Amino acid sequence: MLAILAYSLTTGLSAFAWNWESFAVLRFVVGLAMGSEWATGTAMTAELWPDRHRGKGAGLMQCGLGMGFFVASLVWLFMSQTGEDAWRYMYLLGVLPGFVTLWMRRGIPESEQWERVNDKRKQTRARKRKGGELSAHEEVLSRFTLVDLFSVPALRRRTLIAVFMSLTTTLGWWGISTWVPPYIGSVAAHAGLPAARWASFAGMAYNVGAIAGYVGLGFLADAYGRKRVTFMFFLMAFLLTPVLFLWTHDIGLLLLVSAVTGFFSLGQYTWMPTWLPELYPTRIRGTAIAFCFNVPRLLAWSGPLVAGTLIARFGGYGHAAVTVGFIYLVGVALTPFLPETNGKRLPEDV
Repeated sequence: MLAILAYSLTTGLSAFAWNWESFAVLRFVVGLAMGSEWATGTAMTAELWPDRHRGKGAGLMQCGLGMGFFVASLVWLFMSQTGEDAWRYMYLLGVLPGFVTLWMRRGIPESEQWERVNDKRKQTRARKRKGGELSAHEEVLSRFTLVDLFSVPALRRRTLIAVFMSLTTTLGWWGISTWVPPYIGSVAAHAGLPAARWASFAGMAYNVGAIAGYVGLGFLADAYGRKRVTFMFFLMAFLLTPVLFLWTHDIGLLLLVSAVTGFFSLGQYTWMPTWLPELYPTRIRGTAIAFCFNVPRLLAWSGPLVAGTLIARFGGYGHAAVTVGFIYLVGVALTPFLPETNGKRLPEDV
């Protein structure tokens, strides 16, 4: 709730930025809050849904991201006509998610699984402060969760693999996906069509595919396994990138191809809320998810800069996007090394 309030408020305040420095500071706080909210929401979703339907729950949760992007693209279709302050009006609308916290306070329970572990952790730490003797398991439970995450060899190995897989997805997002609307807008402009309108159409088409992909990966992962489906999404994202940016030239067909590409390139995000919670015990689940999600975000900010440099060097979007698209091969190579967890109970301890 605090995270949602924080990013809603600072998104709204971004509308009043008076220079690029103030804007950057506000967006930085938005990023902090969003990373916090996603990790917490992922852990809660995993702990509240039944084992054999956990992927479906993760997919339905993740599709909210695509729905938000779709609505933003739709609103921008009309808002872009309001003049040079149109972007400020868009950010001002960002305060609306804050109202969701009123419903969350009443309608969403805490995870019983987490509450049990949290109560035991509090009791263990209280006894440790009083000088009481702790068992080996209690010593583990009393540790700072980030230290605990890297103290167990099996968890450390999983974390390193998951971080690089997450980096693949995140860098693909910021280094490729963000360029789809301006790319299709530039194709439209070359054909004598309004660039801003077609960029909005592209954003909507891409995110229609993404919404289907978010939900689809979760349902497919429950049916065919986390490893097989995640591997397929990484591979298809790699193969479809040149189809979108190099080999499709008809403006109408571009929208269709962008939707199919969005299914795999954005839809692959659901592997994280589906698979990550099943790799870690309750005592460090939230920390592990946040680490695997946010460390790549700290690195992937370079994606748009790298892609922008490549666009300038290649003189267009196509070869730049395909070059960045080779990052998907990292995900293809690493996916087989995580354990299959489909249908299993969430680990309580390791």
